[in-house]
Amino acid sequence: MLDKLKRLYFSIGKYILKVIGYIKIALKKIVYWAFLLLVPLFIVWIVTGKIYDKWDFRDKDAFRGAASIVDDPFDADVLKENITYLNQNWKPEDSLWFYRTSQGSNLLPYDFFLYLEQADSTDKFSNDSNLNNKYRYLPQDVTTTNPDGLPVGMAKDTYLGKEYMGFTCAACHTSQINYQGSDGEMRAFRIDGGPAAADMQNFLVDMAAALQATIDDQAKRDRFYEAVLEEGNYKDRQAIDKDLEKFALQIRAYTEVNSPVFIDKNGEEKFTHYGFARLDAFGRIYNRVLQYLMDKNQLGEILEQELPEKLWRDSKPDIDVIFNDKDQTDLVLKVLKVITSKADYLDPDEFRQVLKNLRSRIYNSANAPASYPYLWDIAQHDYVQWTGLVSNGGIGPLGRNVGQVIGVFGTLDWQKKQGFSISSIIGGQGFEKEYIDFKSSIDKRNLGRVENHLRKLQSPEWPDVWPIDSDKAARGEKVFARNCASCHANINRADPDRRVIANMTKLSAIKTDPVLAKNSTTYIGHSGLIQSEYVDSGLGKLVIEKTNPVASLVKFSTQNVVTSWDPDKWPIRRVAEWVWDFFKTLKNNKIKTTLRRGDYQPATTVNPFKPLQSYKARALNGVWATAPYLHNGSVPNLYELLLPQRRSGDPDFDEDGNALEYRSDTFKVGSREFDPERVGFRMHGYNGFHFDTSIQGNSNSGHEYGARDITLSNGDRLKRMGKQQREDLLEYLKTL
Repeated sequence: MLDKLKRLYFSIGKYILKVIGYIKIALKKIVYWAFLLLVPLFIVWIVTGKIYDKWDFRDKDAFRGAASIVDDPFDADVLKENITYLNQNWKPEDSLWFYRTSQGSNLLPYDFFLYLEQADSTDKFSNDSNLNNKYRYLPQDVTTTNPDGLPVGMAKDTYLGKEYMGFTCAACHTSQINYQGSDGEMRAFRIDGGPAAADMQNFLVDMAAALQATIDDQAKRDRFYEAVLEEGNYKDRQAIDKDLEKFALQIRAYTEVNSPVFIDKNGEEKFTHYGFARLDAFGRIYNRVLQYLMDKNQLGEILEQELPEKLWRDSKPDIDVIFNDKDQTDLVLKVLKVITSKADYLDPDEFRQVLKNLRSRIYNSANAPASYPYLWDIAQHDYVQWTGLVSNGGIGPLGRNVGQVIGVFGTLDWQKKQGFSISSIIGGQGFEKEYIDFKSSIDKRNLGRVENHLRKLQSPEWPDVWPIDSDKAARGEKVFARNCASCHANINRADPDRRVIANMTKLSAIKTDPVLAKNSTTYIGHSGLIQSEYVDSGLGKLVIEKTNPVASLVKFSTQNVVTSWDPDKWPIRRVAEWVWDFFKTLKNNKIKTTLRRGDYQPATTVNPFKPLQSYKARALNGVWATAPYLHNGSVPNLYELLLPQRRSGDPDFDEDGNALEYRSDTFKVGSREFDPERVGFRMHGYNGFHFDTSIQGNSNSGHEYGARDITLSNGDRLKRMGKQQREDLLEYLKTL
């Protein structure tokens, strides 16, 4: 018996060894063929990628594509040969690449944008005169990589075989400064990375109106059909109609959802209109995340509670079809289409109230417009955004840029799927029976390339056309050291190893308009698809409940988009690029995640987002080119930033009988004509946007260091500057 067992064990052992031998041979062959096939492919991919990168920078137009600006409603004409660039360490090809490199924004089908007419005329919506005169998007001539002459910050993106027009980073972060030259002609400087003058709010409102007019006006629609079909991307009118209705609804809904509503002290509904040079980017990113996270369970509850009984009863069969569909992307927009089709059940006022109620249940008001931040040194910051929301350490820049594209119309195909994936595990979803697929059009490869590109960008230096008084600037440097340097570090703009340390100041100390900071931490939203997932708060893991701070929902969503594959690439390439891009992001980013610096309220386990109730001070190199000032653009120039806000009871004269100066309560925005004495744009004498600082979100209060006698948080007393000190400080700020 024992011998039989020995022989049996011996036979089994031989069999196992033979199987292992076969496995070894198979593995050797797999490794061999992988090396023989995949490694060369990987090498080819790297080499062709490098060749493509060089080819991508082939546009070397000497004028950087700048087009003449004529018949401007606010300023004198500027001919293209009079538009120049200051030295910011970028060549012409660098600027042109930045202007048109897609980040995955899909605002409108590309052919639609080219041929869409304005709502009230046959003129094209995309005309330079329309885009510049109404919305202040900088016009560009046709160049090698911009064959249709799109303005700065608009580009073609391709997603799943379809072409779209979308925004690039340059749409919000490229500016122009006009001035009259010694020859009497109007001249201009283009500032790469500077805050744009764009009015995206009205751009989108008017685009929605133009799309609706095309649907309603048969003559417009026929002209539109003819032009779009000629391009060959649509096979028939029915296909055009389908997208025309889809994007008209999508953009109109977006503008209504993000209407900047607030309720005043009398309980009345009012608006904080953005005007030029501002956008509530936080609010819009938050609302798009809430829209695409919404699932049928939470949306069904809201609809049943908010819709009038007859409207709910008659809409429910169509809504059930949507809820039972396998494709669960963008439920809110699909349901809105159903509800809108039943609008005749209610009188117009009642229907508008229903939509308002739904909006308030699903979204938050985007009523905290902020100036577009300037981008030089952005890659060298430890924390970014006005509230220091995002750490720049590790892969932080990628997450920050993903959030930005979510806000400007990245296509979001988010929905639940069975099982799990590598990207969902890395994104923090774990090994569950189902996971959320965060598929999107967001081009993470290009976002990484743009971030790396910005590392070279330097702040613009004050132009020689306006001589600096060196004696006043020398005195001003001492004033800066005493009044400003503790918060605003002085850095070397050209140092490749420079670091910009954010200095955070709590709202109770800085006293500037609080709406942006409060919205970013107090806004709550439905978690939908990601309910019961876990998000890192910085102090530990938090479970995502049915409703949660939107900041945490955005954080979870962006980190999962970052870890998702690119659906536009074939499998081997998408994996190779995903690994390579992560490696390059970590390799190129020298910034480490650090503790915040400054006088702010620290995070607690009860309120982990408390530090965001503050605003960030940054280095001021190039600050002269970034008007208007304060985070909400409520101060028109640097001269007025050194003055106090006028409060009730403030005197008109000082003790010596000299007239006292205060910040302007109202001024105009929209002109690009520069005032080198006050360091800002022309603020009166034209029909621009009327900025009223009395409106919620527009306050010009706070940051009065040196403008009033102030006791600092550490007990030090900071005295009010005299007129000569202010002028000296202003002269020094021009040198930074």
